[in-house]
Amino acid sequence: MTGNTHEGGCACGEVRYRVEGDPMFVHCCHCTSCQTETGSAFVINALYESGRVVPTKGEAEPVLTPSESGKGQQIWRCPSCRVALWSNYGGAVDKIRFVRVGTLDDPGSLPPDIHIYTRSKLPWVRLPDGALAVEAYYNSAEVWPAEKLKRRNAALSQ
Repeated sequence: MTGNTHEGGCACGEVRYRVEGDPMFVHCCHCTSCQTETGSAFVINALYESGRVVPTKGEAEPVLTPSESGKGQQIWRCPSCRVALWSNYGGAVDKIRFVRVGTLDDPGSLPPDIHIYTRSKLPWVRLPDGALAVEAYYNSAEVWPAEKLKRRNAALSQ
């Protein structure tokens, strides 16, 4: 594995985890579901193979919720403070974890690679000049670097 190791956890400290290596890709999602679930304007998710997200203290528990795609998502939360730590999308299969960057000890270390669902971006949110942005979702094969796409495809084929 290459890249950095990042550590994170929930607000109360009952659940801690680390992510190993660099993420495959980082999304800043502006969909209305993410706005509702976070109570904020967007959520930033770093995509990792599930095996690279390693619990180090406590255990997160999954909660099944609706998603923009209609396939549902599993949000893994601290059982005490209920903070969302990561999600599984696409029918909630635990192959790729969308780690909530805001739960990392150093959230500034993983800026977004792309802004998605900008069609529902709040009008006062300003994207950085030159930021990659799409109105809905996108085709990963057209956007991701080849080595990251290879990791994604390997994770999904397991």
